[in-house]
Amino acid sequence: MLLQFPCCYPIVEALMPQVIPDKYRDLFQKRAFASLGTLMPDGRPQVTPVWCDFDGEHVIFNSAKGRQKDRNVRRDPRVSLAIIDPENPYRYLEIRGRVVEITEDGAAAHIDKMAKKYLGVDKYPYGQPGEVRVLYKIKPEHSTVMG
Repeated sequence: MLLQFPCCYPIVEALMPQVIPDKYRDLFQKRAFASLGTLMPDGRPQVTPVWCDFDGEHVIFNSAKGRQKDRNVRRDPRVSLAIIDPENPYRYLEIRGRVVEITEDGAAAHIDKMAKKYLGVDKYPYGQPGEVRVLYKIKPEHSTVMG
């Protein structure tokens, strides 16, 4: 017999395993590059190294509007990332999920934050004239870990 207790759903949800285990969240604090996989129009994979961030719910990456990964995720939000620990290449986190938000709001400030983390500089030095920065928020659905 299956008993349902609507008052207990938040408790059950709290006991469910996290998609990104706590033991691997430190990778988002390190200068660890992510290999982002997106899908081309014909279904072929396209992989690009990206800087990444985590807000506690979403994995975030930043790009310029119009690039291949931008066009790909606007058409098909399914993505995968592999983040390898720069201190131990046998330790990694692979995440599969969907881009659930694409926004220009806060993207310029975010790329400067990432430049501080990855390059040690206060301002992103590689911006091009007329370039529009974009934030992409990925809702993790599955993860695989090693190490």
